Amino acid sequence: MRNRSLLVVSIAVAGALTVSACGSRGEKKTTEDGAAGGSVKVVIGVDAPLTGKLSALGLGIKNSADLAVKKANKDKTVPGVTFELEALDDQANPSSGQQNATKLVGNTAVLGVVGPLNSGVSLTMQSVFNDAKLAQVSPANTNPQLSLGADWGKQDFKRLYASYFRTATTDVVQGKFAAQYLYNDAKKTKVFVIDDKKTYGAGLANIFLEEFKKLGGQVVGTEHINPDDKDFAAVATKVKSSGADSVYYGGEYPEGGPLSGQIKKAGATVPVFGGDGIYDDEFIKLANGQAEGDLATSVGAPVEQLDSAKAFIEGYKAAGYPEPYAAYGGYSYDAAWSIVEAVKAVVAANGGKLPTDARPKVIEALGKVSFEGATGKVSFDQYGDTTNKQLTVYQVKDGKWAAVKSGTYSG
Repeated sequence: MRNRSLLVVSIAVAGALTVSACGSRGEKKTTEDGAAGGSVKVVIGVDAPLTGKLSALGLGIKNSADLAVKKANKDKTVPGVTFELEALDDQANPSSGQQNATKLVGNTAVLGVVGPLNSGVSLTMQSVFNDAKLAQVSPANTNPQLSLGADWGKQDFKRLYASYFRTATTDVVQGKFAAQYLYNDAKKTKVFVIDDKKTYGAGLANIFLEEFKKLGGQVVGTEHINPDDKDFAAVATKVKSSGADSVYYGGEYPEGGPLSGQIKKAGATVPVFGGDGIYDDEFIKLANGQAEGDLATSVGAPVEQLDSAKAFIEGYKAAGYPEPYAAYGGYSYDAAWSIVEAVKAVVAANGGKLPTDARPKVIEALGKVSFEGATGKVSFDQYGDTTNKQLTVYQVKDGKWAAVKSGTYSG
C-alpha cells in the first residue's frame, strides 16, 4: 500500500556501527571495524503504524521483521554480527514518519529500515534516508512515484533515491490488474470510482479508472471522500442513482468498510472493489455484515498457499506474536531478510568484518540480493522495485477473504 518493539541497547558507536565486547575478561575485544573476538550490533529499523486505525497492518509488519531478526541471530547468518530491532510508530502520519526517519538515521547502528506501510508517509522519509545513505525497504508501498519519479505516467522513469527499495509491487500493476479482473472476469461494465484523496488511494483509483475505460468499461461517476469521515450517505446515494454495477474504492479499510456498508444500505447491491489497502479482516468488520461479495487485490500470492512461506508461517506461530502477520507479513519478513543478506554480503566482501562505511555498501549490496524468501524469489530491478509482479484478487465469501485469482497484469 501504500500506502499492516524490542528494546535496543544503547552502546558506544564508532563509524557506521555499534561495537561491543561479548566475551569474558581476557578475551579479544572487537575493534572499530568489527574485528573478530566480539559481536557487532547491527540494528534493523522498522517504521509502521503501531497504534491507531491501521495498526492491524503495522503490527504485522513489525512482528514479521522481528521474526527475521530472531532467525538471523539463531542461525548466525552473519558471523560476528548480532541483529536487533528498533520499531517506531508513525500512526500513518507523514510528519511522524519523517521524524522517525531522522531518529533512525541518528542511530549509527541502524544499517537498514523496513517500512513504512503508507506511500504518503514514505514520500516524507525518502530524502532523509537517502541523504544519510541509509537503506529503506518497504513491504507495502505501492505508489509508482516512489521509485520511478513524478513523471512515471509519461513513461519518464527516474530513480531519485538510490536508498529506496520495496518488496511490494506497484499500483501500475495493481490498478490495471484490478480493472482487467472487474471487466473481463467479473463482467462488470459500469463502475463508480471513489478515492480518499491520499497519495495511495487517489493514485491507485486513477490507474484503475484509466485502464477500465481503455478496456471498454464506462465510469458512471467519480467522488472523493475525506479521510476519517464516517458518514457516506451522500456518496452512497450518488452510487445508487448512477446505475453502477460496481464500485472501485482507492483507499484503506477504516473508511472503506463503512463506505461499503452504507452503499449497500442505500440500496446499491453492488460489489465494492479496492486495493491492498482494504484487504484486511477489519474491512469486513467495519462493513457491518454488508461486505459479502466485495473484492480486493493484494500483492503477491496468498502466503498460505506458497511452499516458500511454510517456514515463515510456522515460525510466526511458534514465536507467539499476539497479532496476525496480516497482509504484509511475508513481504515484511523478506524486506528484513534482504537487509540481512546485504549485511552478509558486505561483511564477506570485507574479510569477515563490518566496515565503518557500511551504510552505502549495504545499499549497493541490496541492489544485487537474490534469494528465495517467504514470498518467493526476492530481488530488485534498476529502480529498486521488486521483480515479483504477482497479484491476487480476493473476495469476501461467508464473511472471510478468499483468493479467487492470482496472476500478473498483461498489458
